[in-house]
Amino acid sequence: MSDYGEKSDQTPNIEAIDPSKTIAVAVEGGDNPDDKPKITAAARGALAEKILQIAFENDIKVRKDTDLAEMLAEFELDSPVPTEALMAVAEILSYVYRANGEPDPFNAILEDETP
Repeated sequence: MSDYGEKSDQTPNIEAIDPSKTIAVAVEGGDNPDDKPKITAAARGALAEKILQIAFENDIKVRKDTDLAEMLAEFELDSPVPTEALMAVAEILSYVYRANGEPDPFNAILEDETP
């Protein structure tokens, strides 16, 4: 499995993941550049495996980053991504927007600030 869940010739093997260590966090970008990304789902164990399975089945981009997932899982659902994780999450969401052929709102913010 690639870091961002691009399609490959092989289907990810969910069964190969140690269920006791599985963690999944879903993050959603804001609808406009002024909105902060927010945490929309977080789970450990079997429920995390189910979240990953649903993501793979729906071609949702997945990034494997255990440290970031551990940090984000500690926050309440629907809360904004904390400042200390914002750059990592913005990088991931930026990739997802580009991969989906959508305008990258994170890039637009940077372009607006350059003279």
